[in-house]
Amino acid sequence: MSLEPHIFFDEVNERQGVFHRRTFLLGGFAGLGLLALTGRLAALQLFEGRRYQSLSASNQFNFRLRTPPRGRVLDRNGVEIASNRPDFRLLVLRDEIGDVDATLDKVAELIPITPERRKALKRDIANSPRFVPVAIANDLTWDEFSRINVRTPELPGVTAEMGEARVYPFGGAFAHVIGYVSKINAEDLQKAGPSPEPLLLHPGFRIGKQGVERAFDLQLRGKPGAQKVEVDAVGRVVREDPAGDIKAIAGKDIQLTLDADIQNRALEVFGEESGGCVMMDVRNGDILCLVSSPSFDANSFVKGVSGVEYRALAQYERKPLLDKALSGLYPPGSTFKTMVALAALESGIDPNTRYTCSGAFPFGNHVFKCDKVHGTLEMTGAIATSCDIYFYRTALAVGVDKIADVARRFGLGQTFDIGISGQKPGIVPDQEWKRRYFRKSPANQKWFPGETPSVGIGQGYTVVNPLQLCVMAARLANGRKALHPRLIRSIGGVEQPRGDMVQDLSVDHAHVDFVRRAMAAVTTSGTAAQVADLGLGPIKMAGKTGTAQSHSYKGGRGAYGARGEWALRDHAWFVAFAPYDDPRYALSVLVEHGGFGAQAAAPRAREIMRVALLKDPELRSRIETPLPLPALPENAGAEGAAPPPPTLLPGAPDTPV
Repeated sequence: MSLEPHIFFDEVNERQGVFHRRTFLLGGFAGLGLLALTGRLAALQLFEGRRYQSLSASNQFNFRLRTPPRGRVLDRNGVEIASNRPDFRLLVLRDEIGDVDATLDKVAELIPITPERRKALKRDIANSPRFVPVAIANDLTWDEFSRINVRTPELPGVTAEMGEARVYPFGGAFAHVIGYVSKINAEDLQKAGPSPEPLLLHPGFRIGKQGVERAFDLQLRGKPGAQKVEVDAVGRVVREDPAGDIKAIAGKDIQLTLDADIQNRALEVFGEESGGCVMMDVRNGDILCLVSSPSFDANSFVKGVSGVEYRALAQYERKPLLDKALSGLYPPGSTFKTMVALAALESGIDPNTRYTCSGAFPFGNHVFKCDKVHGTLEMTGAIATSCDIYFYRTALAVGVDKIADVARRFGLGQTFDIGISGQKPGIVPDQEWKRRYFRKSPANQKWFPGETPSVGIGQGYTVVNPLQLCVMAARLANGRKALHPRLIRSIGGVEQPRGDMVQDLSVDHAHVDFVRRAMAAVTTSGTAAQVADLGLGPIKMAGKTGTAQSHSYKGGRGAYGARGEWALRDHAWFVAFAPYDDPRYALSVLVEHGGFGAQAAAPRAREIMRVALLKDPELRSRIETPLPLPALPENAGAEGAAPPPPTLLPGAPDTPV
């Protein structure tokens, strides 16, 4: 039986229909895929083309960090006291060198590398982050720099560049105030957090340490720039692209109120002595001088001081690393008598009250002594001759609380915001202070009457620093304002608040004037009469000497403890202001273990004060007033007058030929 033809055609038609459906379905999927691919390509080209172009360029170009020039520190007249100088240095990138030892061997053929330095370099290179250069050498000479530049093609990963290094033109004169900069250490990086700013890792970057450099590090630091370079596949520089460089922004300049001439003269007059000096302008509170002696050369700390040198500085008994003007605390001695006298006047005690000095004053179970027998004195004479017994008895009459209150109004026992750290407040004792200080020892919390006489002469618990005593002298000289010391004059050209923008002194002006007159007597007829003459004609200085025991009465030997072992001698003080009749400048001078204030401190204060006075144009006009011409004889003709007419001889013509 033969098959029917229509059955055969139906099967073929069915299979063909399935094929067409599958073809259309697969074609649809393929069309959708092509459409999606076309859309994505269009998006990449039209909308994200610039982004990928930038990513591609970043594979070809790199930016190398450029440290910004650090801001300068200037004195009040624009003299640079911290600036920058060119620094030729040699850098190495860990990722661009193969064998570290081989590279260092080649470098050692060009510049000397000690075994100790080589060991440190290997450690630094191993620990450095990727693409962060390591400094092989700094302060290269021009010959070394040129020699290395010629050989750089033979030293892959090693580059010689010119950067900047910090320099302090006056060495140690400003070291304690300015501080210094040094290479960042692990502690600094830890403070910066887990992702420190790339600038901190650059070998040419230095961070501020101490003083102004530390306090204003962010303002002085500036903003880094970058150098655009073309690199190959392994990161080696092929060429530079100056058009793409990002310019670094220099740090802000900091202008201080200090005067470089006064500062340098102050350090000079101290010589090898230990101590400090602070000078202020009594009209506005500007600090003109802030010196601690002996000092150190801040430039050596920029390079990195050796352990041997640092130990020598730290162990020297005169402590060159200690800022004695701010951090040193010493009994003020007889300079404190000005505050006791003012407290007595404020308490209503008559300045004509007389006490007799016989050289000793028995009180309780102790005999308080004086350096000599002064006889019967009133307050002005007691200040001028610095009679201890007068002020033992005055302090007992006034009481410690009143003395402390007045002393604090004049800046003692206080700290001041001058922009840098390091101040210690010291101690101006009263009954409340003793209760707090001996809170763990109830038996000692009571203020005993026998403790008051020592306060009357600036001894006992009382300790201050030279800045505080200068503020005291400046407020006495001003007489009206509770002056605040100012060290920072401007930041980036922006003027900082003046020190006279403060409240008035809460004391009777007549009482301040009395103390000022007594201080004038100190330099004319008192303890400093022979040593405080400025030699500037009508311009005179008022002051107060002080000799403070550093240990006990048995410390130093001889008059005023000025002989014997250095560390046991008395401290020498002198506070002053000038001119007396129109005060402009006040200062305090401490000579640590210097002995008698009139012999060790007052002559130095005179020399420092002279510089400030002679630099003042208005005061110079007073000093340089022309002397009157000597009287001429009655028959002397005036110089430059026309001569008398000639006398005609007999027979001569009337008109000259």
